[in-house]
Amino acid sequence: MSATKKLYETKVKKAIQADLGYKNVMQVPKLDKVVINMCVSEATQDSKKIQAAYDDLMLIAGQKPVITKAKGSIASFKLREGMNIGVKVTLRKDRMYEFIDRLVNIALPRVRDFRGLSKKSFDRKGNYSLGLKEQLVFPEINYDKVDKVRGMDITICSTARNDADALALLKALNFPIQG
Repeated sequence: MSATKKLYETKVKKAIQADLGYKNVMQVPKLDKVVINMCVSEATQDSKKIQAAYDDLMLIAGQKPVITKAKGSIASFKLREGMNIGVKVTLRKDRMYEFIDRLVNIALPRVRDFRGLSKKSFDRKGNYSLGLKEQLVFPEINYDKVDKVRGMDITICSTARNDADALALLKALNFPIQG
């Protein structure tokens, strides 16, 4: 059991239930899934770039990613419908908690000029999105084998009904959120 899951089960669940005034334990918000997305715009010119992003994301997430395809053609970007354009992975249960643990304790402190996560990145339904400018903040990535620095989008989905409940959950799980 990862440290984040143990923290949630032992302390966070009871504390949030008391703070938010829920009568039933099943009403307490919890993490549902984490979606990691990497767009590879240069894959339109060179199809080998998608494989490098695939390998990096597989190391970061600990499971095989899915290659995403373009839904429509855009002539100015030299993009055709059905071309490989990115990779994504959805993490649930134990792998999700392990990734959250590594993100909060290892990766985010390694981000250059990091001052905390913004409160404004919630989507009014209890989900939080953040972007990283480089995959090198994760210790699994070998700096010498990276062909290009790529960013990624990370969406943390929760069962919270609103942003205030989700903010309380993420703060209780030691996310470095400003304010």
